[in-house]
Amino acid sequence: MATSAQAQDPASLRIATYNPDLSRKGPGLLLRDILAGKDKQIEAVIATLVDLDADILVLTDVDYDHGRAALTALAGALDAAGIAYPHRFTARPNGGMATGLDLDGDGRLGGPGDAQGFGFFAGRGGLAVLSRLPIDEAGVRDFSNFLWQDLPGNIIDGSLAEPVRAIQRLSNTAHWDVPVVLPDGTPLHLLIWHATPPIFDGPKDRNGRRNHDESAFWLRMLDGTLPHPLPDAPFVLLGEAKLDPIDGDGRNGAINALLAHPKLQDPSPKGQHGRTEPDHKGPAALDTALYDFGGLRVDYVLPSAELTVRDAGVLWPEDDAPNAETLARASRHRPVWVDITLPLP
Repeated sequence: MATSAQAQDPASLRIATYNPDLSRKGPGLLLRDILAGKDKQIEAVIATLVDLDADILVLTDVDYDHGRAALTALAGALDAAGIAYPHRFTARPNGGMATGLDLDGDGRLGGPGDAQGFGFFAGRGGLAVLSRLPIDEAGVRDFSNFLWQDLPGNIIDGSLAEPVRAIQRLSNTAHWDVPVVLPDGTPLHLLIWHATPPIFDGPKDRNGRRNHDESAFWLRMLDGTLPHPLPDAPFVLLGEAKLDPIDGDGRNGAINALLAHPKLQDPSPKGQHGRTEPDHKGPAALDTALYDFGGLRVDYVLPSAELTVRDAGVLWPEDDAPNAETLARASRHRPVWVDITLPLP
């Protein structure tokens, strides 16, 4: 049984998402650790990405800095390891973005829960795209300032006080539309997000409601009820919903609606770990992250319906595989990948 994702056909394009846990406790620390070249976790992340060998890669937990220095350093480390990503994109996330209000209702100002997205410093835990294909940065749409209250059909209910409701952004991290230029010159749109965990709050379920609506944002775009139109096909919806469609905590209505939406397809990527979850109803083979209580499917790659999927998987080998320990040391998450046929329809 294969233990690596490196099996793609040259006539296909591998698109992947991965949470590499590249967030540190303060600004500049990630850059320091990458440049020092001594961090075992970063070393494991690099080995994992080399093993994955994706053509287009979305990373869902990488600290952001204004000059993209950390992302540039990471790309340099990958290049030294034999995998080059000449095209890269990132932008400021909502993580750590100060609001001046008591968003989390703890009676204090300036805490990590008072930022637009949870974070002890600005730029904490951002998104990034690494690509072998050119990225049309002029065509990027960043929806990260979209207000939660402006989402049609939102389920805010009474979870936010009125002053907070007026400024609270929907995105905990970001929502992006990033066009990648295919070999024939046409764009492939990457619709990317990284949601808040649906836990760590009180009886008003602020995080659970927000997590649901972060996925529902894409439903509204797919159904044409947002002020932001759906891009012309083809596109791929990918990132970290922080929610399993069956197991775990949270409101799973929106993620299940995305998985069943006629404009999307779910290739149901599977790992090869052979794990079982007796207390869970969903298949363990679809899990993408391992928590203290077990595995969940929380990371997704959902191509638009007209794309042809050649293969898909979760880079999660059996425990005795040569790369299993490296993957576990890198992150509790495992990379999710989908190969689509080129040329596209």
